[in-house]
Parts: sequence; C-alpha cells; structure tokens
Amino acid sequence: MERKIIITADGSHSIFIPGLDEHYHSVHGAVQESRHVFIEAGLKFISERKREVSILEMGLGTGLNVFLTFLEAKEIKINYTALEAFPISPGQAEALNYPRLLDAEAYRPVLQILHTMEPGKEVELRPGFIFRKEITKFGDFRSREQFDLIYFDAFAPRVQPELWTEEIFGRMFGSLRPGGILVTYCAKGEVKRNMKAAGFTIERLPGPKGKREMTRALKV
Repeated sequence: MERKIIITADGSHSIFIPGLDEHYHSVHGAVQESRHVFIEAGLKFISERKREVSILEMGLGTGLNVFLTFLEAKEIKINYTALEAFPISPGQAEALNYPRLLDAEAYRPVLQILHTMEPGKEVELRPGFIFRKEITKFGDFRSREQFDLIYFDAFAPRVQPELWTEEIFGRMFGSLRPGGILVTYCAKGEVKRNMKAAGFTIERLPGPKGKREMTRALKV
C-alpha cells in the first residue's frame, strides 16, 4: 500500500494513501485534531477522576496519539494498548516531524520505539507509562472491561464502513469498564445510532478545526 507523508495546515505531518484517497489525520492539522479529539475530550476528561488510566487505541497509525499522550500524561499512570493492522515502516516513522514541532526532540526515540518494538510485548516508555501494540484487525480483538478510555481513530466510514458498525461498537462497549468513554472525530448520524444501539450514551461536542462536531460515547 503506497503511503505519502504530507504536511497539514498546522505544520504537522500526516500520511496520505492515494489508493484509498484517505488521510490519516485532518488536513486542517494533524496535531490540532489529535489534541482536540483525543487529549482534550478524552484523556483530560477521564483523568479528572482517575489517576491511573488504561487506554485502547484503535488505529496506531503514525503514533501521534501515543506521543501526545506521553507528553501530556505526566501526573498519572498510563497503560496503553494500540491496535494496527497495517503498520507504517520505521523509516516513515523516523521522518515524522512531531518531536521537532512539539519542542520534544529529546523524546524522538519514544516515537521510534512505537514502530520498531516487537508486537505483543510491553515496553515502559517512562516510569508509569506502559505501552503495548498488537498487529491485528479491529474485528479480531477481544477484551472485557479492561479499559477506561478508547481512542477510536479508524479510517473514515466511507473507507472502512465495517469498522463503524453496531457489532464493533458492541465490542468496544464490552471492553470498557463502567464509567469508561470512547472518543472519535466522527459524528455521522449512522455511526452515533450504532453506538447507541451498542449501549453507549452519546455526547456531541464541538469538533476540531474543519469539523462541526465530534463524538464522546460513555458507558454509564
């Protein structure tokens, strides 16, 4: 699968897949989108009441969400599991400009580790931050009430509609502990209906630049 590194409107890198006509992040800004959707609406929201957070990311991609979480979550413990069916190459990861852009060049090795470590193993990125990745399709992943927060960062429904179904969200619902949340950039009506059918309570939130809304789904 051909991938091209591009620069988004906030200066941060993303990846474009010509064969799917799909970007890994918003062209309005990869970093600004990830901060808005996953850090502000997800991590900061859940960490207001928990000092140890177990995160599941559906779509490791460039590793941006992990990297931002690593930079942000300095006062809480993190157990982070990321799923990815089609990982990028270590060379592509090395070319990404997130460490320089975020004034975090000292942590560039952390970003590289995400893409070079052995799948299925755990690595302590720093004391209190445990990371694990699985090379697997979303539909093959199973867990039960293990996570507090899900970063649902799959490709858009028009590209991979099979990842936005009631069945998939049912698995997500089952993998969350009571009080857990799922955050995603997507706010399509059909997607929210599938979330509700799976048991979630839906919150419509203002979206990142270029999108009117995003979605936070709660397991109450």
